[in-house]
Amino acid sequence: MATINSNPAMRQYVSRRTMKDGTRVTIRPIRPEDEPLMVKFHGTLSDRTVYLRYFSSLSLARRTAHDRLVRICFTDYEREMVLVTECTDPQTAELNILGVGRLNKLKADKDAEVAVVVSDQYQHRGLGTELVRRLIHIARDQRLGRIEAEMLRDNLAMQTTFRKLGFRLRLLDDSSSVQAVLDL
Repeated sequence: MATINSNPAMRQYVSRRTMKDGTRVTIRPIRPEDEPLMVKFHGTLSDRTVYLRYFSSLSLARRTAHDRLVRICFTDYEREMVLVTECTDPQTAELNILGVGRLNKLKADKDAEVAVVVSDQYQHRGLGTELVRRLIHIARDQRLGRIEAEMLRDNLAMQTTFRKLGFRLRLLDDSSSVQAVLDL
């Protein structure tokens, strides 16, 4: 496992962006020291957002369990990439994570799965789209052949995002889920 500081190649994935509402954010690979920020981030997610992302209701305690967050924050960049969107609160000067996107390589060598979750307060501002866009770029850099995502049928916002970025959507056999696929 490598961190951004010990792996200069990860620095290429750090970028700054100004959202539509003027909020300045940094998108970067997750770091081990982000665990407390991830705990705070999960506290900003509504039950509906959690359900849409994880396909079930997961308690805050389960989502913020130390062993789970260690697996997320100590990323093995050979197998996955986790990007966070962060910003500094202008009133408190506290750093906050606003969104998380992950790209997991699948057993098929050239395929990967993508998933994104954005804090309720920052949804519908382009963060999810930007995270997926950056993950597509990373997948192309790594010469992957295909990216897929699975979402619940009623997650229309993510379906719109994936469609806008060129993914093909199809209803899965269980009819409660939709798969998005992008050939690179």
